[in-house]
Amino acid sequence: MAETPPPADPVEEATRIFLDHRELLFSVVYAMLGGVADTEDVLQETWLAWAARWRGASPGEIAGPRAYLVRIAVNAALARQAAVSRRRETYVGPWLPEPVVGGPAAGPVATSATGQDAAEPALRAESVSMALMVVLETLGPEERAVFVLYEVFGYAHTEIAAMLGRSPASVRQLAHRARGHVRARRPRYRSDPGARRQVTERFLAAALGGDLDALMRVLAPDVTMWTDGGGKARASILRPVRGRDKVARLIAGVTSHIPDGVDVHYRTVNGDPSAVLFDGDSPFAVMVVDLDPDGDQVTGIYAVTNPDKLTHVAHPPHDAPSEG
Repeated sequence: MAETPPPADPVEEATRIFLDHRELLFSVVYAMLGGVADTEDVLQETWLAWAARWRGASPGEIAGPRAYLVRIAVNAALARQAAVSRRRETYVGPWLPEPVVGGPAAGPVATSATGQDAAEPALRAESVSMALMVVLETLGPEERAVFVLYEVFGYAHTEIAAMLGRSPASVRQLAHRARGHVRARRPRYRSDPGARRQVTERFLAAALGGDLDALMRVLAPDVTMWTDGGGKARASILRPVRGRDKVARLIAGVTSHIPDGVDVHYRTVNGDPSAVLFDGDSPFAVMVVDLDPDGDQVTGIYAVTNPDKLTHVAHPPHDAPSEG
């Protein structure tokens, strides 16, 4: 007669289930809050609530751990929104999300919250580009939650309604309003990753090399540049700069503060091929560009130079070749 296996340890089982869904939870919460530290705090709250609930549940009582965990995380993120918004009201200059930096720049890997989680942890926020995150900042907290869950992660209105404690009809209204708001500010097209890498290289070569003619050719007439230094980096600006001439002058001023010998590494940032600049072993800036529908001119530049937002950006191994 076969021996009956011992029952699984409740703590180990709770931990396993949570870790199985951690990348999904990170992606959802990061898309709602835009900050890595805030997201990690919410995930810690989610783990504590989940572990307590699992210990008190009878076998089979929690039929859908994924839905339960996402509901806890979403509501914890909504509860944190007020504190996040207060911090941003006093933030110096344009605010950009903390970049999530992945491996060498290549084509994006699809992430589905209703299917498999991200295959590589560093690419966990790939479904939400830097450009889209800037637009999401203009939504209200619940509109943003609904947009993220429905448009980005594919949850049904009824599932979202259960998570938020609202009726499906009200969730549909929120989704419609958020979708219209986002599409008016962010047309639905996505540049080819190879083209984005090539244009990023051309842009940086012109900017770092001081080639104004080449820079003017790569910039679209209506280009906008966001530089997030948080008042802590040199050449910080107080508001986004629009227009080719103004942006070119700003870039000339910004690049004058870049240290000699800076290393450029092309990596995925929020899923898009982008550039990460290092001064020695320390991250100096993350540079993301957005392209026009033809994929040959830069319409948006997002430069994160606030050192507080770059603490989690690791330098590649020293035996890896520089791509500058």
